[in-house]
Amino acid sequence: MNIYLIGCEFSGKTTLAGKIIAWQNEHMSGTRPGLHFHDHFTIPNTEMNAESRQWFVKAPPQIKEMYQRFMITYHMQPDAYQRPDWHHLGFFIEEAVYAPLYYGYGGQDNKAGFRSEEGQRTKMARQFEQDILQYAPNMVLVLLKADADVIRQRMAENKNRTGRDGVDLKAETNEPVRGVVQDKDVDYVLRRFEEEFKASLFKNKIILDTSCVTVEETFKEFLEKHDPFLLEKDRKRLCG
Repeated sequence: MNIYLIGCEFSGKTTLAGKIIAWQNEHMSGTRPGLHFHDHFTIPNTEMNAESRQWFVKAPPQIKEMYQRFMITYHMQPDAYQRPDWHHLGFFIEEAVYAPLYYGYGGQDNKAGFRSEEGQRTKMARQFEQDILQYAPNMVLVLLKADADVIRQRMAENKNRTGRDGVDLKAETNEPVRGVVQDKDVDYVLRRFEEEFKASLFKNKIILDTSCVTVEETFKEFLEKHDPFLLEKDRKRLCG
């Protein structure tokens, strides 16, 4: 299985990712230990300790651009897509949305010199998709979205909960909060993710609106919409 989740902060990506992994561990054979969604692509990267996160957020755009490009390219290695499962969260589509708005490169009038031309990160996303389609033509792109007011409400409800190493945590799930998206940008960010979703070269696509549904209802909808995209080799892995 190859699943790629995208969407604005507080749309439910991390929560759904956790449900998918738990379901695979319970219902699919051949699931390797430690299976997870690769989620290394947001600044600040919550895998870093507090000191590193603080430094990286303030780093010059050129350093951020190089780090992000190398991190994304590392997760594009063809051999990785030969594994039974290879899942991503955010990845290069998130980069196309966030980099010009928040990181200082990848779009018009940014501060990263030759890597700042208009649409650069969006163009890069389409190039990466062309490569992935050679390794994993079954990739399923999932857009999670919610009404702008719902996103803002979730943002407000989850402020000031700090856990280990100073990482902000979501109130109900204790999952890390990046705090990238600003309240004033929510409508724009939601629109940009939809634009990238529509422009994506991946053919297998799912949209999940989490505005007025429970986590369990979202997960059930995901399973139903994902079922037609299961390959025969993955159906054989299903237990029971």
